[in-house]
Amino acid sequence: MKYISLFLMFFLLLNCEQKVVSSTQVVGETDAVYEKPGKVEINREKNTIIERFQPPQGFTWITSEENSYGNFIEHFPLKSYGSPIVKFNSEPVANQNLREGVFDLDVGTRDLQQCADAVIRMRSEFLFKTRKFDEIKFHFTSGDLLTWNDYREGVRAFVNGNKVTFRKAETRDDSYGNFIKYLELVYNYAGTISQFRETKPLKSNSDLRTGDLLITAGSPGHVVFIAGTCKNEKGEKRYLLAEGFTPAQSISIMSNPFDPKISPWYELDVNAAEIRTSRYRFQPVNFRRY
Repeated sequence: MKYISLFLMFFLLLNCEQKVVSSTQVVGETDAVYEKPGKVEINREKNTIIERFQPPQGFTWITSEENSYGNFIEHFPLKSYGSPIVKFNSEPVANQNLREGVFDLDVGTRDLQQCADAVIRMRSEFLFKTRKFDEIKFHFTSGDLLTWNDYREGVRAFVNGNKVTFRKAETRDDSYGNFIKYLELVYNYAGTISQFRETKPLKSNSDLRTGDLLITAGSPGHVVFIAGTCKNEKGEKRYLLAEGFTPAQSISIMSNPFDPKISPWYELDVNAAEIRTSRYRFQPVNFRRY
């Protein structure tokens, strides 16, 4: 559980775990009977998303522009095929059948990097790698903004009741290790609500692309991101989805237990009444983009 006591009233808003425990929107194991893909080739020896996952028959990859966020995701390294999803304490999660790939990215040693935080981590890693430091900035659920530029200059958040103030308390440190500390602070105070506010809505299926979010904002809430896109000659699209989860655990490419013939690809519709993924039911459907 995220434990820092900033805005106890916001605490439940930040944590995906409440969804797992209590909500009927969570897809149970009885709903998600997994079958291995029937017609989709998975190149198990390949360790990037775009190389490992071949599109369904009749579809071809839509590759993102070079140096874009989508391109960063498509070429993100995966752990060797069959690697388990592990929690922050290095223990494997109970159900390993709902994934076809695990991102080669640490989850930390504290129960912080959960569902919304996985999106924050991926987005921030891209911006850090491409040195777009001015764009590394996230609002807390309270509305307070913390930028990486301020944090690396030594600015820290100080909490007094329900009030947050910022002041310089450390020396400048622009190292990657300090960047991870910045993210851990953001994980504590940001969540699906703040991500919803920071992103723009997508209203057309033609707009969907790699890197976009499917999000339920609230208490509880959840978010997944598109990790790959393909299209056929009719213009129909299919998508790979990835997620973090609670407790904090590996980011993974999700299987599609509801359509095993195209798993791990999904058919998505911005106008759908609901979208079911391997571990969650999104209702209503909200697609967003940074």
